[in-house]
Amino acid sequence: MQALDDATADLIVRTCLCQRIQRAGRIIGRRFDEAFRSLGINNWQFSVLLALRQLRSPTIGEVAEVLGMDRTTLTKNLKPLARRGLLSVAADEHDARARRITLTAAGEEILASAGEGWHRAQQAVTRDMPPEELAQLTSSLERFGSVGKG
Repeated sequence: MQALDDATADLIVRTCLCQRIQRAGRIIGRRFDEAFRSLGINNWQFSVLLALRQLRSPTIGEVAEVLGMDRTTLTKNLKPLARRGLLSVAADEHDARARRITLTAAGEEILASAGEGWHRAQQAVTRDMPPEELAQLTSSLERFGSVGKG
């Protein structure tokens, strides 16, 4: 195996989108984690609950697709939310192989309570960004989220 040369290492440090997006995601994620801490959820769990609300009893595969993750990881991470009674997982009535996830009343309550914290965190992370720049960033992230799809 050949060693990574300095020029390539420097190029990666200066231009790697993966590293930059992951770093920004971790920093922003911590801000949202703090906003949801009093509710006993983190930003990832908020995203799952919100997806369930929007999709209305989706399959595990549908949620995994929307969140950009694999089904196995999603299934593992649904368990704590199910134990807390925030969602339920049951076999699809038309296809016993498929599992459907439903947001419970307790999950709806958590989402309703999370709104104010979400607004504060969103404002904090976008405060210094002009609206046009924020719109462009959002558009670019949507495009990156589609890379490799169909």
